[in-house]
Amino acid sequence: MRPPALIASAVLLAALAGCGSTDDTSGTLSPNAIASIEAESGFPPKPDSETQARSITALNSIDGEIVTGKEMAVDWARSLCSVVKDRPNDQAKLVDLTNKRFRAPGHLDGFGKAKATKILAAVRKYICPTY
Repeated sequence: MRPPALIASAVLLAALAGCGSTDDTSGTLSPNAIASIEAESGFPPKPDSETQARSITALNSIDGEIVTGKEMAVDWARSLCSVVKDRPNDQAKLVDLTNKRFRAPGHLDGFGKAKATKILAAVRKYICPTY
């Protein structure tokens, strides 16, 4: 995500946290507000359970150590999609960012270019196919 988009998202989150029409003062955002902010930031919608399972299976088939937590893997994929949306044709940059984003114990520098290329393909297929 580009810094201006990150800053704008943070400002929007702060502004929305103070708004509301209920007596609830917990400061939490509604799921619709969160989805709206994520969409504005370039995140695709959260996948349904079947799509999530397929994406996890695809990632595990690349390397069994990629998925250290299902929610984390999907969050990493969705955040990567925000860059895919901005730079859909910059394959070299996307592979580099994929390698930096998807890390695990024993793979602190990522999984390498070849696996990052496969991870990116799985993310594009299952998490942000329209980007």
